[in-house]
Amino acid sequence: MRYVAAYLLVTLGGKTTVSATDIEKILSSVGIESESDKVNKIINELKGKNLEEVIAAGSKKLASVPSGGAVAAAAPVAAGAAAPAAAAPAAEKKEEKKKAESEESDDDMGFGLFD
Repeated sequence: MRYVAAYLLVTLGGKTTVSATDIEKILSSVGIESESDKVNKIINELKGKNLEEVIAAGSKKLASVPSGGAVAAAAPVAAGAAAPAAAAPAAEKKEEKKKAESEESDDDMGFGLFD
């Protein structure tokens, strides 16, 4: 990812053709040693391509990747409608317990702010 970011920085700087020394210069400025084979691979893969089109294509691919939150939310729905209704009161009880414990812990300290 660092090599791609350096490549993008070079192009944002106004250069139309990116060389390995350009990428290595950017990476070394932040203390990263570059590997020439990876630098050359990035240059060869992106040479002659419109970066805006490459980014747009990558964004479409990322949109199709499932995220962890969507899977967890979909599981109770598949199990049935009764499961979420039963889980809601249990969650409320836990929240009430946590609030009560946090209030009590302040009293247990034995001193106040202005004592």
